[in-house]
Amino acid sequence: MKNRITGRSAFLALLKDEGVTHLFGNPGTTELPIMHALKDHPDLTYVMAMQESLVVAMADGFSRASGKLVACNVHVAPGLGNAMGSLYNASFTGTPLILTAGQQEQGHGLTEPVLYGPLVQMATPLVKWAVEVTRLEDLPRIVRRAAKIATTPPPTGPVFISLPGDILNAEAGIELGRSSRIDTRVRPSEDSLKALAARILKAERPVIVVGDEIVKSDALREAADLAETLGCPAWQSPTPYGSHFLSESPSFMGAIARLQKVARDVLAPHDLLIALGGDPLRMSVYSEVDPLPDGLSIVQVGLVDSDLARNYGAEIALKADVKETLRALVPALKEAGGGALEARARQGLAALSTRNWAAKRKALVEQISKASQTSPIDPDWLALQVVEAMPDNAILVDEGLTSSRQIIGLRPHRDRYGYHALASGGIGWGLPAAVGVSLANPQRPVVCYSGDGSSMYSIQSLWTAANHKLPLTFVIVNNGGYRIIKQRLLAFHGDDHYVGMDFIDPPVDFTALARSLGLEAIRITDPQELKGAMKSAFSRPGAKLIEVVVSNSVN
Repeated sequence: MKNRITGRSAFLALLKDEGVTHLFGNPGTTELPIMHALKDHPDLTYVMAMQESLVVAMADGFSRASGKLVACNVHVAPGLGNAMGSLYNASFTGTPLILTAGQQEQGHGLTEPVLYGPLVQMATPLVKWAVEVTRLEDLPRIVRRAAKIATTPPPTGPVFISLPGDILNAEAGIELGRSSRIDTRVRPSEDSLKALAARILKAERPVIVVGDEIVKSDALREAADLAETLGCPAWQSPTPYGSHFLSESPSFMGAIARLQKVARDVLAPHDLLIALGGDPLRMSVYSEVDPLPDGLSIVQVGLVDSDLARNYGAEIALKADVKETLRALVPALKEAGGGALEARARQGLAALSTRNWAAKRKALVEQISKASQTSPIDPDWLALQVVEAMPDNAILVDEGLTSSRQIIGLRPHRDRYGYHALASGGIGWGLPAAVGVSLANPQRPVVCYSGDGSSMYSIQSLWTAANHKLPLTFVIVNNGGYRIIKQRLLAFHGDDHYVGMDFIDPPVDFTALARSLGLEAIRITDPQELKGAMKSAFSRPGAKLIEVVVSNSVN
């Protein structure tokens, strides 16, 4: 005989069996059945955020920092509406996430009561699959399918389930089924590998551009091995999701700027672009200049169909796991290339030694250090102090935008989860994502580096960090406005009349905000106080905020 169970308890049991350890949420009346059932599931940690966009962003950060499936729950149609910006971010980065929302009871929804909305239609554009449960007996199949779809590339990504109140409160004898995961760690055929190796060896001046699948495939070491085997430069793609390459590899050059002319100039000396795990040239604002130089051939490896030959035809495009492919490709290159390839690699790496990441970092530090006495504080000097004060095992969550322009050039990527950046451009992600990152990595200190404008989209996140007593330090860079918009208004339109881009009358008091939400907080205006204050904060337990007042210069 099947065990009788309520929908609310079955839902939580199914999440746990799918590997979910934290449920991120903001409860409302239609979600009360879930809250009622939590007392019977004490091993599932409920993380409350004070607005639904934060709920999804925290879950997004947790998943990106752990590689695991996550779950979050929001409140009916307005809650889903609040969450849409963060859901866009999660969709952009392919975060495996189950988003649920309470829905009015079936039948009652026909009367279109207060807070009612067509949840499945609302969520559909931003998720891989959206569905409403209409029978309790279908709940296990739906949750199991949702978990499978969310975690299976290409690409991984969020899914949505609408949960009517009558389904959650119903009771029936049902089987919960079992979890399934699809193994997509496939490598190309031998013929394809040989063709790829031959094409790469044919190139005289290859260049590598790496994307986010390097992180998801855990292929940092393998990507560095490829570059070092070829003795060629490797660049992080213009859209930095996270730690795409081992910075201290002699072949790493840094991140390509998200500017078409800069990207074109970087690639112009080369005769073959090797794109690994992502769209290699995803840009931001429009330019008449095309980032791909004329005649530059592309070979590409990755699992996400839409990234393969997205905007430019590829001479060879292999739909395969990056790590598994590189594990086979590098030995094949060494065998086919022999001594000539070894000699070429030595010569290539020697030529890069004066301009690779390490060399550029040394020069960058010297340049930035000239501003050590500047007041108001120079944003690049602040970034350097943050990097140098962070413990080696710390994780950096970066939404500094203009104030973090040098971060990738200053802080080395050493592991796949050590750095997380805003990829989609939807600001307000950083603070709540850092909370999720910290919950996923309780043994590692986390630093969130955010601009003042971005932080005001999601400042309530501080309360959740304090509530969970996380080892998390927020560094808020206060330049009194939206500096990036000012820069673009000046650059694109020659206009320095900044309307709606300042918040200095009245100024925002971030330390007072932080204290009101339960955090220890200090404000720094003296550049010489930075390093000591940072080291102290980063080494102590608990959630803290450091507000740093920096220059509001536009250039």
